[in-house]
Amino acid sequence: MKGNIPVIVIQEETLPKAYEKALVALYHNGIKIKTQYDKKGVPLSLDVTANITILDPLKQPMIHKAMPGGIDDLREYCMELEGYKDHWVKNMNDPDDTRWPYTYYSRFSDWGTWFEKRHFLNEDKNRLKINYKEKPGNGINQIKIMIDKLVKEPYSRQAQMITWMPFMDNDIYDPPCIQSVWYRLIEYENIFYLNCNIRIRSNDAWGASFMNMFGFTMFNLNIVNKLDARINKSVFLGRLNWQADSYHLYGKDIKDFEKRFYHRSLITPFSDRVYDMNDPKIQSIWVESKQKVLDKIKKYDEDHKE
Repeated sequence: MKGNIPVIVIQEETLPKAYEKALVALYHNGIKIKTQYDKKGVPLSLDVTANITILDPLKQPMIHKAMPGGIDDLREYCMELEGYKDHWVKNMNDPDDTRWPYTYYSRFSDWGTWFEKRHFLNEDKNRLKINYKEKPGNGINQIKIMIDKLVKEPYSRQAQMITWMPFMDNDIYDPPCIQSVWYRLIEYENIFYLNCNIRIRSNDAWGASFMNMFGFTMFNLNIVNKLDARINKSVFLGRLNWQADSYHLYGKDIKDFEKRFYHRSLITPFSDRVYDMNDPKIQSIWVESKQKVLDKIKKYDEDHKE
């Protein structure tokens, strides 16, 4: 029907297969539409709403070669989701501070902290109607609350985390894409499986979605390990459901997408398009990349000392 955003529903056993299938479905079914980031003369973007389910996120092969960057970049994103770059968040009161407005890990582990940084505890009474907290740094640790809830009530439907802070995110140029993460433990043959739904309002299918889904798979594995240490039954990682309101391919990237992925996928076997994470060469790069990322963060910190 005209005037509707197409909806694609994808279900595959592994992440690379789901990623490929979703990209192809977007390419064939996406509606052409403008974005607020378009430059003059750039083709329209392709856009759908996507529901992507990976039944066994840890099953090999886990890594698709057609992703933005290499193994080092993938490891860096995973470390970012562990909180390694939380100190890169900008002072919201300083208009000259060009650092990041948020990180996902801080939104999960310290939700609300940037409220005070932006508004200076209600000093600007015309912009802020209420005092949220007495002082900064006492944010809500949603990760702890969520884990405690699942330990106490494994079948709870209330184990979720959110990122959006309406008192500031409506004014940010590039606000958080990930909106919520919902968990539920399902028992099967005396084992708990952590199922996860992630809602993302805007997802760059070609430029970010693989790293996003891979990164949150590793993030969820950390949650599994924490639960496994506290629950008297084994806990494994269950399926990941990725719900993207806008799953899009930017017009500027369509030619690159066709060249690097679409046309190759028609003539090369799937095995040539993926990496097995257990491959010794990949594991070596993965292990060594951690120190490279730490060195990169250290250099950034030194270059941006106040």
